[in-house]
Amino acid sequence: MPPKARAPGASHRPRTGYDRPSVESVLPRQHAARYGQGQTGRKARADMYYSSGNYEAFARPRKPAGVDGKTAWLVGSGLASLASAAFLVRDGQMPGANITVLERLKLPGGALDGIKEPEKGFVIRGGREMEDHFECLWDLFRSIPSIEIEGASVLDEFYWLNKDDPNFSLQRVTERQGQDAHTAGLFALSKRAQKDMIKVFLATREEMENKRIDEAFGEDFLKSNFWLYWRTMFAFEEWHSALEMKLYLHRFIHHIGGLPDLSTLKFTKYNQYESLVLPLRAWLLDQGVTFRFDTEVTDIDFAITADRKQATRIHWVSDGATGGVDLGPDDLVLATIGSLTENSDNGDHHTPARLNEGPAPAWELWRRIAAKDPSFGRPDMFGAHIPQTKWESATVTTLDPRIPAYIQRICKRDPFSGKVVTGGIVTARDSRWLLSWTVNRQPHFKQQPKDQIVVWLYSLFVDVPGDYIAKPMQECTGEEIVQEWLYHLGVPAAEIPELAARAARCVPVMMPYVTSFFMPRQAGDRPDVVPAGSVNFAFIGQFAETTRDCIFTTEYSVRTGMEAAYQLLGVERGVPEVFGSTYDLRKLLNATICLRDGEGLDLPGPAILRRLLLEKLDTTEIGALLKEFHLISDED
Repeated sequence: MPPKARAPGASHRPRTGYDRPSVESVLPRQHAARYGQGQTGRKARADMYYSSGNYEAFARPRKPAGVDGKTAWLVGSGLASLASAAFLVRDGQMPGANITVLERLKLPGGALDGIKEPEKGFVIRGGREMEDHFECLWDLFRSIPSIEIEGASVLDEFYWLNKDDPNFSLQRVTERQGQDAHTAGLFALSKRAQKDMIKVFLATREEMENKRIDEAFGEDFLKSNFWLYWRTMFAFEEWHSALEMKLYLHRFIHHIGGLPDLSTLKFTKYNQYESLVLPLRAWLLDQGVTFRFDTEVTDIDFAITADRKQATRIHWVSDGATGGVDLGPDDLVLATIGSLTENSDNGDHHTPARLNEGPAPAWELWRRIAAKDPSFGRPDMFGAHIPQTKWESATVTTLDPRIPAYIQRICKRDPFSGKVVTGGIVTARDSRWLLSWTVNRQPHFKQQPKDQIVVWLYSLFVDVPGDYIAKPMQECTGEEIVQEWLYHLGVPAAEIPELAARAARCVPVMMPYVTSFFMPRQAGDRPDVVPAGSVNFAFIGQFAETTRDCIFTTEYSVRTGMEAAYQLLGVERGVPEVFGSTYDLRKLLNATICLRDGEGLDLPGPAILRRLLLEKLDTTEIGALLKEFHLISDED
């Protein structure tokens, strides 16, 4: 098992604190600055606050003073950066012509990818699971026109799709070569495991700092169905952050009941690049935003004093030549730091993907920036642990009807129907690789032939031998990965080699940093979106620190982009706060009965005392709620 990732002298680091629920939601604005808000405990910025409800959601902010004289430079073109540009234009009313996006690669989108590579085939490095309460994401895409449906937004298109074709899985877990694992939708959490969850849920953030999941949860929990569902859905390992596990529990407590069948999830019609990135980029181009590809930002200079920090120059290399731009206080910089897909390497059907541990430009940029001020974060807490942060995925394209027949046997749906197929990932519980796979609605690419199926699969344990292929996944060609997958689909052994060779094409992708943001951490390891004293710059993306949200989601990227744009321009509109399910008694009670697999509460004490307690509860709203969620019953 990988060693613990703790920094020497971690307990002596300067602390920045963590966020509390937004005071703006309960106090008038003039009091918010007095009490402070945000994860750093510093005085609230007058130009950003959190809100909920239609009053703020439907409001249009007035144009910020002086915005026409400002420029914005965005480093990277992932979702956080694209969202930042959109919010600068839509809510900050900055002219699009004043915004430039700098990108090292030839395409936008960052981790939101989907492409057909010549000679190799279709490639997706990962999928995006979405839900109702991605408040910032939907706030963004309500304004982005669909490129599929005239007169509709991307949100409209997504909403109608998932109304007509709701997602759920008919077989979430298999074993013994494609047989139903008969988990029966149960979490199988022992009393001890339930206590572990309650302890972590109620703990402070500080108590979970620098702890691994296996330090906060015992063996009972780690052997449960809950952990199997959870770790394969979110890509958690036992050595990952207990703090992030806690944040996930709070963030998605309203979805606990849908975890076994994935009915809480929603997916786009096509791959994430075509469904999300293309319409967003098209809208930004229509607004006049400039994209400069093949431009690698290598450093950012800052003028730093005790109470003021200003970005003064961006350095880049473009077309082999060094260049850059000098910055004044009205020249804004929104920089994506770190990257989960940095140094990804694609193999092909006959070539393994390579683990690239060489120089990583996105991480080197953050290291150079972080060396200039302690408030700019500690990148090596995340980007210096490749053995713990790597895993491999693969895209399989079927070439004839034989493999789809085995897919249909497991998912119990026609994969060519154009509707939900697997309804999320299917996990082979007894796979040594801990292999999971999924088939989204087909076609998954607009240019995909109608008689082909695109499958995405990944493994959490890439450096152990497989069950059919006696090699670690990271050493396997695409063809060998297909063989291992077919074995877990239940294909007879005699048929596996021929099917893998002729009935499929596979592109494996090794990603050294894909779970880097899950490494154990503490306050200050990630910089604030807008560090204290900043006058013209912000950090965005998965490695910037914001409120109660959790990482590895599209929502987190968009939220950091929204907060950056609102703070730097002083947009007078609330940023939607994280959905408050963790403070909703009804959501908590529903999660409780689900986690207990439908078993009601065991009331303590002698029968006569239990009866008196029940009689007392029966006359209260609490008793009514406990009955509504089946934690007690009239029979009790």
